[in-house]
Amino acid sequence: MAKMSKHRLERLREQREKLNSRIQTVEARLKTSERKKDIRKKILVGSYYLDAAEKNSTMVEITSLMDKHLTRDFDRELFGLGPFLNTKQ
Repeated sequence: MAKMSKHRLERLREQREKLNSRIQTVEARLKTSERKKDIRKKILVGSYYLDAAEKNSTMVEITSLMDKHLTRDFDRELFGLGPFLNTKQ
């Protein structure tokens, strides 16, 4: 009887491991999907404001805001800004 219980316990543990693996896979897919949705929202909102800024001739204001916000030189180049100068040293 004890042998049968050990075998059953081992099978249950294996099933649990498989379920945990499946749960992690599904959670990862959901997280990826949510992240993609969030990025898409940011792109659409940004697109709207860039279009509005160009139509209303307020792109200079947007560029000024981005100058204060952006710290990576690669990002700053997109707005025609020079390298980031960290003045808080």
